[in-house]
Amino acid sequence: MAFGYPVALELAGRRAVVIGEQAVAAGKADGLLLAGAEVTVLAEGPEAELDKLEGEPSARVLRRRWRPEDLDGAAVCVAAAAGPEERAAIAAAARARGVLVNVMDDVACCDFAAPAVVRRGELLIAVSTGGRSPALARRLREELADRFGPEWAEAVEVLGEVRAATAPALPDLAERARRWQAALDPEELAGLVREGRRQEAAARLRSRLLPEGRRPGEGTSA
Repeated sequence: MAFGYPVALELAGRRAVVIGEQAVAAGKADGLLLAGAEVTVLAEGPEAELDKLEGEPSARVLRRRWRPEDLDGAAVCVAAAAGPEERAAIAAAARARGVLVNVMDDVACCDFAAPAVVRRGELLIAVSTGGRSPALARRLREELADRFGPEWAEAVEVLGEVRAATAPALPDLAERARRWQAALDPEELAGLVREGRRQEAAARLRSRLLPEGRRPGEGTSA
C-alpha cells in the first residue's frame, strides 16, 4: 500500500523548501507556513502568489530555478516540475540530504503523500487515497469541510482547557481515557459552542469527568 503510514509532522521553526510554479499555485507554501515552517520558495511565478508570499515573515522568495544546495538544512521539500528528469533530480538531491520530499504527480519521487486537509484551529482532518485519486480526496475534503464548521476550532480549545484542568484529578491514564470516552458528546459540544455557550460546554464536561467530591490536583490514593 502506497503511503500507508499516516503521520502529522512537527515543522514549527524548521526549514521547508517549495520548488516550482505549480507547487506555488497549488498553495504548498501556504500549507507549510500554517504548520509553522520557515519556508524558502524557489519559483519564477505565479507573480501574484510570489508577491503575497514575500509579505509573509516566515517566507523567503527566490525568483529563480532551484539548485541542489537550496535543500541544505531543510526538513521537507514539496516540488513540481514538468520534466521527469528534473523531478528525479529534485528527489535525488533531497534524499541525498535526508530531506523528506514530495514531487507532485510523481509517486516514485515522493517520500510522503500530501493529503487533502480541513483545518479548524488545532483540529486537522486529513484525507489520502495513496495518490490513486486526488479527485476523491478533494471531494471528501469538501464534504468534511461542510460537516465540521468553524465552531470546531473553539470546540477543540474547550477540550484542551478541560483536559488540562482535570488531568491532575485523573492520574490513571486508563481511567482518564474511559471517562473521556463516556463524557464526550462531540455534537453537543459543537452545538453549545455554536450558540455561544462555551462556559456551559466546559462545565458539562468537567461534571462528567470528575467523580463527586474530587477536585483537580487531589489525585487518588494508592
